[in-house]
Amino acid sequence: MTKTILITGATDGIGLATARTLLELGHRVILHGRNADKLTALKAEFATQSPPQQLTTYTADLSVIHDIKGFINELKQAGAELDVLINNAGVFVVPEQTTSEGIDVRFMVNTIAPYLLTQALLPDMKPGARVINLSSAAQSALMPQEITASSSLSDNAAYAKSKLALTMWSMQLGAASGRALAAIIAVNPKSFLGSKMVEQAYGVAGGNVQEGADVLVRAALSEEFTQASGQYFDNDLGRFARAHDDAYDEQKVAELIQVLETFRQHHGFA
Repeated sequence: MTKTILITGATDGIGLATARTLLELGHRVILHGRNADKLTALKAEFATQSPPQQLTTYTADLSVIHDIKGFINELKQAGAELDVLINNAGVFVVPEQTTSEGIDVRFMVNTIAPYLLTQALLPDMKPGARVINLSSAAQSALMPQEITASSSLSDNAAYAKSKLALTMWSMQLGAASGRALAAIIAVNPKSFLGSKMVEQAYGVAGGNVQEGADVLVRAALSEEFTQASGQYFDNDLGRFARAHDDAYDEQKVAELIQVLETFRQHHGFA
């Protein structure tokens, strides 16, 4: 059965490898990226291999609130009924740490933007839909208020905190979604895969990104993940596993959701 699947940050790395695999399997793929030229080149490349109606592209910078709103509006106007949302876009090393709205870019892209997209698109997703959020083995304790503030955290610290925050809200929303709504699952695709982000952060080539793409395809399509809403899959271990302890701290999780909801309402997403 053909699925409609949106992948954010899909112009390189794991996101692009996932898109290639899904297109080869015959699914309809919506590619998001922040570089219009890359998207145009990919659309031309894929047009030689797949029917044009199988691929749609959207440009948006997920560190910019205006762009996120525009992206959501375009998707809604297009009537895109998603079977799967893969929140893959992420940053590690950034030229500027703070957005024009005074928020840490790492938290904005890695934690907040996926939450805004998920909450906006969930009501229009098809029955039995899935939201797959790209987590990481790098998870570090945080105070919920950190995610909407400017900061001078190191790249490593901000990344680990942002990925824990993403995992926390994924598990909370996923556990609360029940059978009526989409399954929401946090996935560590595998550590030190050969993405641009790993190369920038650590100066190493990394492993085969197809390993990450394969687990995302499984998470998006396989029966194995049908009842996995609210769980964390760790591909370093090859199984569902326990996330950071903070993900099970009910007070901290509730505070995080409150911070995210306040942000969403304040900026007119609710």
